Amino acid sequence: MTAGGGAGSRGEVLRRVREALGGARGARPPVPRGYARRLPEQEAATRADVIALFTERVAGNRAAVRHVSADELGTAVAAALWGREVKQIVVPADLPFGWLAELDGVRALADTPAVDLGALAAVDGVVTGCAVAVAQTGTVILDGGRAQGRRALSLVPGYHLCVVHADQIAGTVPEAVGRLDPARPLTWISGPSATDGIEMVRVEGVHGPCHLEVLVVED
Repeated sequence: MTAGGGAGSRGEVLRRVREALGGARGARPPVPRGYARRLPEQEAATRADVIALFTERVAGNRAAVRHVSADELGTAVAAALWGREVKQIVVPADLPFGWLAELDGVRALADTPAVDLGALAAVDGVVTGCAVAVAQTGTVILDGGRAQGRRALSLVPGYHLCVVHADQIAGTVPEAVGRLDPARPLTWISGPSATDGIEMVRVEGVHGPCHLEVLVVED
């Protein structure tokens, strides 16, 4: 291709871009936002239906899920850790003490000062809360807020026990996004970390925990 031909082609591309942008330079085109913000009534007519759908979708994502009352939470956390034969966990520095009050034989390592990567990789698991959860997709979302800690805590250990309060469960992704601060570091978790390579073989635990367990607290 000649130099003149290249310049002509480039000019044509730029001309088409200018035409597509229109006359109001720098103006943002309107973004259609007609998507559903709430679950349809036939799918979740009541608040209990939303919570039940979340439970179903979490289980469908190959994660374990249990419902507990607020009074049972400490016992449920301990039982979940004993069931996995966990000996040492890491927890956010501001995790509520009551969540771990029933532990016996499990060492809890508070992430203050920040635990180094080698120590994180050596623990058996992590216990955190969440910012929001999504019923439609069975997703839990962490934003580094209270009882969640920094992002590495939920990505390095092989087992993640996540506490979700019922009032944190939104029906849809748009509804959940409306509760979040986009400036915060968001981690979206839908089941154990997994990937399918070129051979289409599912491998779990590549980019995060191999095992996710969710305790839904019905306050």
